[in-house]
Amino acid sequence: MDIRSKAMAALFPTDILFQTSYWAQVKARLGLAPRAFDIPAAGPGKDVLVLLKPFGKHNIAIVPQGPEHAPSEEEYGTFLEDFSVALAKTLGPEVAFIRYDLPWLSPYAAMMGNEGWDVFPEPRVRELRMNMGTRFWNIRKASEDMTVASSLVVDLVGSEEEMLGRMKPKTRYNIGLARRKGVSVQEADARGLPDFHALYRQTALRNGFSPCGPEHFSAMFQSLLSAPDRSDLLFLLARHGSDVLAGAIVGISGETANFLYGASSNTKRNMMASSLMHWTAMLMARERGCVRYDLGAVSPADTPDHPFHGLYRFKTGFGGRIEYRSGSWDYPLRQDVYDEYRNAELMHSAHERHALRPH
Repeated sequence: MDIRSKAMAALFPTDILFQTSYWAQVKARLGLAPRAFDIPAAGPGKDVLVLLKPFGKHNIAIVPQGPEHAPSEEEYGTFLEDFSVALAKTLGPEVAFIRYDLPWLSPYAAMMGNEGWDVFPEPRVRELRMNMGTRFWNIRKASEDMTVASSLVVDLVGSEEEMLGRMKPKTRYNIGLARRKGVSVQEADARGLPDFHALYRQTALRNGFSPCGPEHFSAMFQSLLSAPDRSDLLFLLARHGSDVLAGAIVGISGETANFLYGASSNTKRNMMASSLMHWTAMLMARERGCVRYDLGAVSPADTPDHPFHGLYRFKTGFGGRIEYRSGSWDYPLRQDVYDEYRNAELMHSAHERHALRPH
């Protein structure tokens, strides 16, 4: 496969925020090195953003929500292999492995729609299917998905009444309840980031995950000033009196709005501020030309023992559909370095799971 390096500003417009020149600038501010490539074999106008992340004396090549071009399902593995070989030659020997966060439809999507079915086949079975027809059988399922494999997407079509009508009654009630209790949602700018980050740290502590530092959010706003594409951010804060109860950062690219980061207070949770905040974000995103609002991670089905079941219950209240994507996959180039990185990931995941348990 032939791939050709190109300028970051020349990346083609896309609905995938994580494949834009804007996202390349965000990650460059956070210490990653972005590279862009045309993929002539995929057809005219097909390109990809790759991020190089340092790991010791080596680099990891990360393809965030890409490549956007999806071959036929039976060619997933052979396409990834051919692209990986071409990318490795271009990036050089410092790259230890390539990680793809594939936006492609999962081969198991039909199974995921069955109620109560909440797990994929074990990784080895998935690897056998992905490597079928490849020459080297070198594609590995990542230990964790970089973003999300199951995402709740709401269509922003029809009147406001029609959109509300597609929601569950409880969600409609909570939106009205927040209004009746005096919750207001306003668009904020970067000056509101300290309030948001304080809420975000509360949310991380409450839910047992490691929060991003404030520099991550600052980079997102700073990059808007110089990004050559039309990516945008919606930054909303929900307030009740002088209290900030919830916040959301939503990225916009093309016709898609992506809920990127959310936070909520430990107090006044009966005000249902988050429900009103997301409804407001949907309406504002639609005003900016979006036809989809991607709420992000959910459990694949209504299964209480899944770690994302709480997100499933909240997000499916807004209506919409679950998109089942293929998740994250690795192509090792230096097996020793890859094993070291994977072991570190597994240890980190074990620590996070321990933090989530009651003590």
